[in-house]
Amino acid sequence: MKRVKCPKCDNYLTFDETKYVEGQTLVFECPECHRQFGVRIAAPQAAAPAEEDFGSLIVIENVFHYKQTLPLRLGDNVVGRYVRGTDINTPIETTDPSVDTTHCVINVRRNRQGQFIYTLRDASTDGTGTFVGTTFLRYNDRLRIEDGTIITIGATTMILRAAGCEEEETTAEERTA
Repeated sequence: MKRVKCPKCDNYLTFDETKYVEGQTLVFECPECHRQFGVRIAAPQAAAPAEEDFGSLIVIENVFHYKQTLPLRLGDNVVGRYVRGTDINTPIETTDPSVDTTHCVINVRRNRQGQFIYTLRDASTDGTGTFVGTTFLRYNDRLRIEDGTIITIGATTMILRAAGCEEEETTAEERTA
């Protein structure tokens, strides 16, 4: 299933791309704003050259259970709610109003041994803060985090996957066991 975003209201629509052929143009009407827009089915692209792995954030939005994987880069990764025109480099696509457009920053750097160091800093200006487990970070508080750290911003949960660590697929039964 593919998701496309309405260019007018940012509402998402889903469709099964396997039912259409390469080069075909589909026309959608957004159920929210009733804008019509076209989407062209592209040819499968060749694999891009592998970029260096600096880790990632696995975002599990609590409202729709829509999972997102956001790659991290060296330096500051500004995390927040995607809004058209914002200047953040790690946007979360969410409708959660308790996630600021600039909510927290994850800094990725290397130590002298070449290992990655991850530091989380709260950047929410509305006082909602950032939770790491049961620890509450207020504006500008910093905390070193590592692989598997569970971070909560608003009603949205994220899990840090450090560079070189594989994401484990678990079933609901395994998580509750």
